[in-house]
This record gives sequence, structure tokens and C-alpha cells, in this order.
Amino acid sequence: MADTVDKAKRSSIMRAVKLENTSPEMYVRREIHSMGFRYRLHDKNLPGRPDLVFKAAKTAVFVNGCFWHWHGCPRTRMPKSNTAYWKGKIDRNVQRDANNHDQLRGLGWTVIVIWECDVDAGVSELANHLASLR
Repeated sequence: MADTVDKAKRSSIMRAVKLENTSPEMYVRREIHSMGFRYRLHDKNLPGRPDLVFKAAKTAVFVNGCFWHWHGCPRTRMPKSNTAYWKGKIDRNVQRDANNHDQLRGLGWTVIVIWECDVDAGVSELANHLASLR
């Protein structure tokens, strides 16, 4: 199926995609905050600017969209148009994520990735991890 939206409209739609404060990220933040945990947001001094940073616990949390970071769940379908562009874009995202996570681990940080499709399970995993460090 060909793209039914013209190039200008598609560009407008893609510009509207948020980098920070996405719905899954806001949900994770509200749940973790309600459990009494406090954190910093998008620390520019850490590789990859993690979504949530727990400095005392040296834990960096990324709340990833399944499509953009290619989780492998049903939400990760390759678009049928401009496939070469999207494959390259997604491959670069995945490689950048891996490099950022490796750098953080090299600095002694624990990295937790919460996927958009597994937000509830990810919040529980994060809460258990943080509780074990208290």
C-alpha cells in the first residue's frame, strides 16, 4: 500500500513526534513518583540523556517507543513506503541505543529499558530494582 499522505503532510506529522515527555514516559514518571521515588529528568551529562536518572542508585532508565527503537513486538512493523530510509533510520537508532547503554555500563551505571508495550511490567521491574537498593 502506497503512502496516502503527501510529503509535506508526512513531514508535519513526523515533526510532531515527541522526543521527551511522551505518554509512556509520563505514565512511568507518575507511577514511580507515587511510590516515593525521586529522580532527575533527561540528564544531558550522561550518554543518551536517559529519561529518568536515579543518581544515588546509579540507575538510568530509558522509556522507549517500540517502533523507534525496534523492540520486535507487533508494534514494530516496517513501513511499506520508503523502506530503505526507515530501515537505515531504525538501524541507526538501535546502534546508538546500544552504544549509549554500553557507555553508561562502562561508567558503572545500571541501565533499565522500559518498552512502550510493557510499561506496567517495566514500572514494576524498576520499582523492585530501586527498592532493593534502599
